[in-house]
Amino acid sequence: MKDYEEIVAFLDQWGCFQKAVFLLLCVSIIPNGFGAFNLVFLTDVPDHHCFIPDLNLSEEDINLTDLEEERCVDGWSYSTDIYLSTVVTEFDLVCSDQWAQPFTTSVFFIGVLVGSFFSGQLSDRYGRKPILFATMAAQAIFTFAQVFSTSWTMFVILLFFNGLGQISNFVAALVLGAEVLTGNVRILYSSMGTCLGFSVGYILLPVVAYFLRDWKSLLMALSLPCLVYIPLWWLLPESPRWLLSRGRVKEAEAVIRKAARWNKVQTPTVIFETDSVSCPSNSKTQPLFHSFAMTTGYFSLSFNSAQLHADPYMSCFIAAVVEIPAYVSSWIALRFLPRRLSVSGTLILGSLPLFILLLVPEDLFGVSLALEMVGKYAFTTGASLMFAYTTELYPTSLRNTATGTTTTVSRTGSCISPFLLSLGGYFSFLPYVTIGSLGAVTAFVALLLPETFKQPLPETLQQMPERQRYVVRVLPNLNCF
Repeated sequence: MKDYEEIVAFLDQWGCFQKAVFLLLCVSIIPNGFGAFNLVFLTDVPDHHCFIPDLNLSEEDINLTDLEEERCVDGWSYSTDIYLSTVVTEFDLVCSDQWAQPFTTSVFFIGVLVGSFFSGQLSDRYGRKPILFATMAAQAIFTFAQVFSTSWTMFVILLFFNGLGQISNFVAALVLGAEVLTGNVRILYSSMGTCLGFSVGYILLPVVAYFLRDWKSLLMALSLPCLVYIPLWWLLPESPRWLLSRGRVKEAEAVIRKAARWNKVQTPTVIFETDSVSCPSNSKTQPLFHSFAMTTGYFSLSFNSAQLHADPYMSCFIAAVVEIPAYVSSWIALRFLPRRLSVSGTLILGSLPLFILLLVPEDLFGVSLALEMVGKYAFTTGASLMFAYTTELYPTSLRNTATGTTTTVSRTGSCISPFLLSLGGYFSFLPYVTIGSLGAVTAFVALLLPETFKQPLPETLQQMPERQRYVVRVLPNLNCF
């Protein structure tokens, strides 16, 4: 079978069809930026104290020093200076129940982990487009349903199902665009395009949260706009590469002919001369450790950065804006640098500032903040690189499964990040040491990964064994997935 990009070269890389697919897929990712970090506001703990009934008692009436300490039997009183309400204030997740606050975040990311694993396999079996829209619907429906939670248990169950669609939507859109677009446009989309779509949602989140300061209104505002995505079903195509991998040549040709009409170019009488596709094997070597390290650093520093400023809305906004130069850097690296060098370099750049933090005096807050932002910048760049890199490693028949599995393993890092940050209560620099050590070790392992720089996307397993053989020999244990 001829190289796909050679066959469809008559379309050009940047016609009306490609522009529409690029823009619409980037727009479809915006809700992911909303959903990934809305728990920063939903589970924040405002100032609070035990509720004291108005009994008009004073220290003159009773001896306060003789009173025994007891639980807040009358409930709690919460400050409304920043929030009108949060999930914490709604369900009293404080004092003996304060463990539920980080656990809530972990439940969400466990849902993300499970969704990443199963959506990848479903996408390779049933298509990129159906899974893209199914996961978008899951995000919108379960986010909306959370508004009607009557207990914390109900809230976290719905949150888990919300998480099933969170990153699954991102991965499906990433793979669909990477398979439809070609050449440098594919690199631009897989790095800067998708991630900027995510960052738009991330930046809008604190703005919306600032004006809607109760948790139910915020969830409503994040879910209802998703209705505007329904018409995209008729505008976005299925992946021609995936259709060919399933032997559906006529449908793949129909997509290409539609693209040709949009781009106003002529098509050959016969576009694809063969429908032969190799069957997938069990070889699924993936950059699992590297994605895990990147994701652990990214989410830990993102959630921690959102608490660095006295105003949580400003903190979240700053943490979101930092991502824009990171995504631009990711695109430049993918465009001009080898993949292994880029991955290793970002891991080192992300780890070094975290170790340097150990030497900074506590009164130099600005220096500490700058170092943490450099670390977040680097891990954000690396996380963006890993998404694009993973799509380049695997053939069409395995691409979404491989990307989903890599994302699944990496999301264990996001699951542990809330508890990793809580280690700072025992030793303030322990989270930084842990993240930095993980990144430093993984940076050297990254040099063993296969190189995909300036190589076309593989269509069959026969086109990739030379790139995998070395890694399969050196790191055989990675084949467990």
